[in-house]
Amino acid sequence: MEQRTQFVDDTTGRFGSLRTWKVGSRRMRVILAAAALLALVGGTAYFWSTARAPDVRYATAQATVGAVERSVSTSGTVNPVLTVIVGSYVSGVIVGQYCDFNTQVKKGQLCAQIDPRPYQLAVDQAKANLATTKAQLTKDRANLENQRILYERNAGLLKRGIVSQETVDNAKGAYDQATAQVELDEASIEEKSAALKAAQVNLEYTHIRSPVDGTVVSRNITIGQTVAASFQTPTLFLIATDLTKMQVDSNVSESDIGGLKEGARAVFTVEAFPGRPFEGKVVQVRQAPQSVQNVVTYDVVVGADNSQLLLMPGMTATARIIVASRQNVLRVPDQALRYSPGALQRARPAGAGATDSRSAGKSQVWVLRDGRPIAVALKPGFDDDTYTEVIEGELHSGDQVITGEQRESRTGSTPAAGPRFFGR
Repeated sequence: MEQRTQFVDDTTGRFGSLRTWKVGSRRMRVILAAAALLALVGGTAYFWSTARAPDVRYATAQATVGAVERSVSTSGTVNPVLTVIVGSYVSGVIVGQYCDFNTQVKKGQLCAQIDPRPYQLAVDQAKANLATTKAQLTKDRANLENQRILYERNAGLLKRGIVSQETVDNAKGAYDQATAQVELDEASIEEKSAALKAAQVNLEYTHIRSPVDGTVVSRNITIGQTVAASFQTPTLFLIATDLTKMQVDSNVSESDIGGLKEGARAVFTVEAFPGRPFEGKVVQVRQAPQSVQNVVTYDVVVGADNSQLLLMPGMTATARIIVASRQNVLRVPDQALRYSPGALQRARPAGAGATDSRSAGKSQVWVLRDGRPIAVALKPGFDDDTYTEVIEGELHSGDQVITGEQRESRTGSTPAAGPRFFGR
């Protein structure tokens, strides 16, 4: 029985028709099943012929000759080596200011002036008291001389029987009192002299002078401000003695402090110059612990040269202190020691017994040679968590060691679209 079926040809866009027959016989059904099986086998063969093996891309790094350094990372603050606090011993109103931020000062240079009038009055009063005491001493010395003459005269008259013993005793008492008064005046003069010196010292303290040569890094006063020095000495200026030498005060945890020694090399950076490392060395490992929320740290001071005046007080520094190092050694990245290729890409290790290198206490890396990964046995040495020293092994500087891989599957081209049928 004949039957027609319309369809749309995708290549021409025209309608067509197919002739089909209804076949009821068993023979025709067998023929159709065989044709379907042949089509399935042909499609499978076509798929396998067009499929390709996945591509493998290797990430490599060179084996180089350089330094392997184990370090301790920490952070701290950049400070001058010596900062002097300039305060005030006396209270009063600031009437003069002669130093400001970044002022270069010399030792003894006047930086500020406190109103000296109250202290000048104290000096004048002390001088007057001293002058009064000295005048009194002159008077009492004259009286002492007079009492001495009377006593000696009465003593001579007593021997001649002209005066009584009582008169001589009275003269002796008056003479002793005059002597004591002179001694009292002399002691009072010393007291008044000391009071005068104290008043003069306080007057001199109204002149705020720099105690060292250096640079003013902080100023905390203004003209007209009242300085009160009754309970605590106020800080007026901070003067850094030498800004060409700086130090980094860093905190190192107790787990890392054991390997740090004075003289250890350190490298640090600051946010102002992120691409420029600064060299320094550990100048002090302080024994005083600091505990914050049960975390114990120790202050490690790193000294650095600042001849170019790039470092400023208060900068935050990220430091790396070298604990131990190996210089000019063959090294490979740590990722290369952890890498192992896929099962399809494994190659026989170079050299006899290389497959058993790990069981022999050694390690291996995979080297990319002629596009293929080759296993190379080696004996690792010093490790700094980034590079590992190579002590022994058939590895040379410049070899491309594999650190990772990426596999990409590739398939054949997609078949072209066929006709789309419309059944009835």
